Amino acid sequence: QVQLVESGGGLVQAGGSLRLSCAASGGTFSRLVMGWFRQAPGKEREFVSVIGRSGTITSYAESVKGRFSISRDNAKNTVYLQMNFLKLEDTAVYFCAASDKWGSNPSPRDFGSWGQGTQVTVSS
Repeated sequence: QVQLVESGGGLVQAGGSLRLSCAASGGTFSRLVMGWFRQAPGKEREFVSVIGRSGTITSYAESVKGRFSISRDNAKNTVYLQMNFLKLEDTAVYFCAASDKWGSNPSPRDFGSWGQGTQVTVSS
């Protein structure tokens, strides 16, 4: 099973930007569909974005469309989430996840491997 480690979270003012990274090991990264999810306190884990194996296909939750951008570097076994124009409601723990199948609006249960999460806090 692939191991995932997120980094790049932190505290940022509203309107600012952060770039999350997720490094994978222990699997064939180029065969994996990679996703980002987030979970705010007291809320369920929700889909943020997903990227296909080659990086040419992406999908986003409506709440982040136009502000977030997912990408991957298969040579570095890493997936990224560029987050711009951050809002207070983007505050959450962000999780990287891996799946062996594509879905444009996936559920967390579609992903078998998860990172430990990285905290993103947006302040006013």
